[in-house]
Amino acid sequence: MAASELQGRIKSEVITAMKAKDKQRLGVLRMVQAAIKQVEVDERRGLDDQDILKILTSYARRVKEQVKSYGDGGRSDLQAAAEAELVVVSEFLPAELGDAELEKIVRAAVAECGAAGPQDMGKVMKAALSQVAGRADGGRVSALVKMILAG
Repeated sequence: MAASELQGRIKSEVITAMKAKDKQRLGVLRMVQAAIKQVEVDERRGLDDQDILKILTSYARRVKEQVKSYGDGGRSDLQAAAEAELVVVSEFLPAELGDAELEKIVRAAVAECGAAGPQDMGKVMKAALSQVAGRADGGRVSALVKMILAG
């Protein structure tokens, strides 16, 4: 079971955080490692970078929701901690796509699928999300697909 490049990077960051005695960063990195290990055990296989990227994207999405809910609830202390956690996780995610680049990918997916209207949204979303691979939020992609398919 060979470790992926991303998994190796996370492991080396854990060691760095331990040496620096950065407890907050270490805690976040260990939670990420635990999430990865849980999927490995559940699926009984080693994970590649794409699998780990999905786990990190999902983790980041949950933390973003926590930031929003803590902000809505007036819990600035918890909101700040969640934002710091998001910063650590974001280091391992690819850079977000710009609007122009995302639109180019979605338009290519529409052409590839031969989509004629909103009824083809599922096919277009599947094609677009495979190209985006964690570099844009699914909500952004969905909104853009709807706009393009609407005409």
